Amino acid sequence: MKIGTGNFTSFSRTDRRMKKKRKEEVLFNHHQQMADASVSSSPIARLSQDQLFSILLLLPIQSILCFATTCKRLNLLAYSDALWESVYRRDWGHPPAEAAKLPWKNMYRQVYQLDTVNCHSLLLGNDDEWPCPRPRASHSLNLVSGCLVLFGGGCEGGRHLEDTWTAYAGVDELKRRRIKWQKTSSGIPEGRFGHSCVVVGNYLVLFGGINQHGVRQNDTWVGQVTVEEKLANVKLSWRLLDVSCLSSPPPSPRGAHAGCCIDNKRMLIHGGIGPSGVRLCDTWVLDLTEDVCFGTWREILSQPCPPSRSGHTLTHIDEAKNILFGGRGSGYEVLNDVWLFDSSGGRWIQLVFDLCNSLPMPMPRVGHSANLIIGHRLLIYGGEDSNRHRKDDFWVLDIESMTTKLQQRRKTWRRLEFKGGHIPKCRSFHGACVDNSGCYLFVHGGMVDGSVEPAGSSGLRFDGEFFLVELILH
Repeated sequence: MKIGTGNFTSFSRTDRRMKKKRKEEVLFNHHQQMADASVSSSPIARLSQDQLFSILLLLPIQSILCFATTCKRLNLLAYSDALWESVYRRDWGHPPAEAAKLPWKNMYRQVYQLDTVNCHSLLLGNDDEWPCPRPRASHSLNLVSGCLVLFGGGCEGGRHLEDTWTAYAGVDELKRRRIKWQKTSSGIPEGRFGHSCVVVGNYLVLFGGINQHGVRQNDTWVGQVTVEEKLANVKLSWRLLDVSCLSSPPPSPRGAHAGCCIDNKRMLIHGGIGPSGVRLCDTWVLDLTEDVCFGTWREILSQPCPPSRSGHTLTHIDEAKNILFGGRGSGYEVLNDVWLFDSSGGRWIQLVFDLCNSLPMPMPRVGHSANLIIGHRLLIYGGEDSNRHRKDDFWVLDIESMTTKLQQRRKTWRRLEFKGGHIPKCRSFHGACVDNSGCYLFVHGGMVDGSVEPAGSSGLRFDGEFFLVELILH
């Protein structure tokens, strides 16, 4: 029987591949043994597992991955789930509930590579069947005690609104994309727009604003949410906060200022438009008593400080870090500078970008929203430019890449791509807040483009759209 030479050729090729593979394995094992021997003779080999664990937690990600290539022992430790859980919590905080089943290293990679958003409409039924807040802008939207709270704002004709709406926003509601609004009060506080409202513990603290007569306010209110059994009803009570103190009077009346909570027990505000229409540059902190029955305002005098502006944002990041972004300056110019307020030292620091790591970056804007999302990052959405062109873009600012040297290779700014789903309109002066996981952004209302009527030339209209922005973790 004749045997074809092709079979022998095939066997020969396979044999050569196997020999080459065995040779590579021998070389790899040899290098690994050399590395293990080198490490074993190093002082680091005498460190305990707990000591090595603590050292790795002090290193940036790139160094941890390099550490893993040195020897088998350090490789096992550097890739352990326990280490990556600690690294995740160090850099990103608490994980979202839906990602809890993934290995911690995979979860870290998902947050690190965040680059996509999806939108879902949350509008419900008709007004008779399921009432919803009317279209508005320059209102406040907060999440406190698991409930959404919407207050005030301006509407058609320059009129202010004085209604308060609440809605429970639990996990089931997010899954069904259904939010049921309840109108809880009207007339208290007095109607206004351009106010600031922040979450302090289980309370809301509201300051200032402008009414429909152009009068600026400087009163301070506290709101508290209570949820009845089985979530059948959500109630909100407002009361005027006593801030009377002869030695430290409250800030001057203003609107369109920025505010945030610091240390989960104080309120920080900056800038805005004063009674004479002049934009302000002052900074104030409200110290609250433990029972949130009394408060004392005090001015923070710091140089340098952010220039006068309105329509900007203040966002608490963590511990003593608070980020100010954008707004409209005293010369009516629109800004995109970034400032950090160190609440522990009471000073402002302007953050200057490394152009190699910060381009591209968002254009100047006013009337945008800025919220802390998963990964201790700042999510910028919408706003308008100096020509009042409204925007629909999403930008993420990596705070750690600016304030530490551990993550030098990260891009400071990143524009998120829109994957699909509901397509919201371009908008400015909307209300926005983030859920507890940091993976979902609630957005309501704002100013949007409208058809230009013969009687008017602005082409602006107030919007009542309510939608959910989902940050997609790959």
